[in-house]
Order: sequence, then structure tokens, then C-alpha cells
Amino acid sequence: MDDDAEGDKHPFLVSLGERVRALRSRRGITRKALALSAEVSERHLANLEYGLGNASILILLQVAQALQCSLAELIGDVTTSSPEWLLLRELLEGRDEATLRRVRVMVGELLGTGGANSERGVARSSRVALIGLRGAGKSTLGQKLADDLGFPFIELSRHIEQFAGCTITEIQALYGQNAYRRYERRALEEAIQTYPEAVIATPGGVVSDPATFNLLLAHCTTVWLHADPEDHMKRVIAQGDMRPMGGHAASKEAMEDLKSILAGRAAFYSKAEFKLDTSAQPLEATQAALRDLVRQALRLPV
Repeated sequence: MDDDAEGDKHPFLVSLGERVRALRSRRGITRKALALSAEVSERHLANLEYGLGNASILILLQVAQALQCSLAELIGDVTTSSPEWLLLRELLEGRDEATLRRVRVMVGELLGTGGANSERGVARSSRVALIGLRGAGKSTLGQKLADDLGFPFIELSRHIEQFAGCTITEIQALYGQNAYRRYERRALEEAIQTYPEAVIATPGGVVSDPATFNLLLAHCTTVWLHADPEDHMKRVIAQGDMRPMGGHAASKEAMEDLKSILAGRAAFYSKAEFKLDTSAQPLEATQAALRDLVRQALRLPV
């Protein structure tokens, strides 16, 4: 595409396309898979992501501007459905991430849904949840950590499959992403109710559903395990499962998909209380670092 064509794009459509790409990446869905699910052509979806066409959306934007309201209010977003929602939006708009986090924790306390332990001045939860993209080391390191602490080890993906009575691949193929997310939340809720102490290895996409992620942050001590994209890819190939890279073999396309997913989810993974780079050193040293980090967080002997 030439520079003139790039310059002709409407900034709103460019931003819209970027949000679509970010949402798709966060959920680990390829463009082809999303096009099939949304029942639109892949070409139309590509145009949407690159900020081309969609004049009808610009008309809605112009109407919203004329009415001096947000586009969300015009199309009926839930956060515009009542005066209280609108007043809350106004109070929160423009606030920095640290302030929004404090508000989220306080709202969780007010509603009885839990908040961040570290914010409440009490001992952290003894449920340790490991988050991160597939291939970060959650299963390997999680099992070793559980053995060291004497805690049960929960592979949340296995619990999801038990609830559904089929594999995760079959859940997504037969029932779709929405059904999978329901099983995922149900499995997490049961783990929280059943185990006061545990090490939980979560699916990479657990951050894609705000309700489930809120539950995780409120009731677990969270650690983001992250790695270099190349290490993620090598580990995924070694496991023989190319999720969430659309099932295609190691290639430039697969690596770009992986990097896109990492970029889309990083801001959510970073909400974890702790972060550990699993590419920085060999397995044994990484395990020792995780052990020390968690024991210090839970105020256990190191």
C-alpha cells in the first residue's frame, strides 16, 4: 500500500482496526478463524483491521459528535445505560493505571468479590496462580513449586476438560470460544472453593475474560511467567501442540502470530503481582528463583 493511501485513512478507522487486531490477538484467534466465526470474508476483516472502508461507522461517529456523546453511548454500551454508569465513566476517564487499580480493588471489596491481598495489608492468598502464554513453563515449574510447598498442583486445562467431557480443542471446535470461557470460569471457581492452598497453572488465554481474570486476581497470588518468543515457540513445538498459533507448523507466520498474541496480552499479564523471566537462566535456576519469590511472598521459610 502506498503512502498516499495510508494518508487517506480516517484516524478513527485506523484506531478501530488496531483495536480489532488487539482483541483478536488477546484471544489468540487467527484472522481466518475470526472471519469464519463472524461469518464475514477474510478480505473484509483484513480491510477492517487496516482501517479501510466502513463508511457507515464514520456516519455513526459524526452523529455521536453532533449529539456531543460518545460512540459507546450511541450504540448502547452497558457503561452508558444509566446516569450512574455515565457518572462513573466521567470520574474514571483519564485516570492513570495505578489509580484505576486502586479503584478496582476497592470496588471488589465493596461488592464482596474480593480484592488484591497486598492492597489490604493481610497475608497473601496461598493459592498461587501462574499466568502467561503457552510455553512459558507454567506446567513444569508449577508442578515443581507445588512439590516444594507441599501444595496440590492444579492444571486448570485438565479441569476444564473434565467439566466438558472432551478436550479443549473439541470444546472450541464444537461449542465455540464462549462455551470454553464458561467452562474455564467454572473450573477456576471450583478450584478457589476447593483448595485454600494450591499452585494453579492457568491457560494462556485466562486474561481474555475480564470476569474470570478479576476472580483470579482477587483470590490468588499471581505470578506472570514470561519468556522470549523463540523459547515459547520451541517449548510449544516440543509439547506437540501449536495452540494458540492456529495449528500451523513453525514458520514465519506462526512466529508473527505468537508475537502478536504476546503483545495483545502483555498489558493484562502485567497485572500479576510478580513477574519471572523463564528465558533468563536454566531450568533449575529458574525453579529456585520461583521458589524463593513465592516463599517470600507467602512469608514462608526460604
